[in-house]
Amino acid sequence: MIQLKGWQQAAVALGSAFGALMDPRRADLIAALGETTGKPAFERVLNRMKRSPEGRAVLLEQPRVIYSNVAHAWDLPEGTFGAAYARFMGSRNFSPDDRPPVRFMDSEDLAYVATRAREVHDFWHVLFNLPTNLIGESALKVIEFEQMLLPMCMLSVIGGTARFNAKQRAQFFQHYFPWARRAGLHCTDLMCVYYERHFNEKLEDVRQTWGIVPAPDPKSNKMV
Repeated sequence: MIQLKGWQQAAVALGSAFGALMDPRRADLIAALGETTGKPAFERVLNRMKRSPEGRAVLLEQPRVIYSNVAHAWDLPEGTFGAAYARFMGSRNFSPDDRPPVRFMDSEDLAYVATRAREVHDFWHVLFNLPTNLIGESALKVIEFEQMLLPMCMLSVIGGTARFNAKQRAQFFQHYFPWARRAGLHCTDLMCVYYERHFNEKLEDVRQTWGIVPAPDPKSNKMV
């Protein structure tokens, strides 16, 4: 890890924000922005995890969402959370090993919380049934903001919506944005979930247990 002074954090944050706006595909810049602006948010998440039995188990065991640890999901029965995750990753040719490492945190505990937040992102895509296109990613950032209050999430939403065309903007603000705010506020504390222990459970069952309402169908003219 690299520990930065205040002015250094500000410089990295500004540079990362500008670079990410210029090229939203730069995952390393988005990650650096999240780390340099998110310390207070990650501290709050850490404290919540310490107060939650399942969250404490995550902190104690520090599971990593890497292929060697989640490969068994590809062998789970259809309809389970793990199988849905495997299908999501496989259909997009994604690898859980592709996430950039956390670099700018003051402690090992905070570094792990930041790492965990980054690595459960794809689980949330599955649970909320969100695509990985610009609208889907922006909607998930709204949920992540409501869950963790990370400034980077709201900055990502602003940057994402700035690239929408008129049709996408109307669809997002009429359908996805209001749903995402409610979904993020009303579900359980998702950073306190030990997802790997629930892979063999039915996807619909874990959604119900955690209070998750999947994304609405924008063609239906109504919100779920």
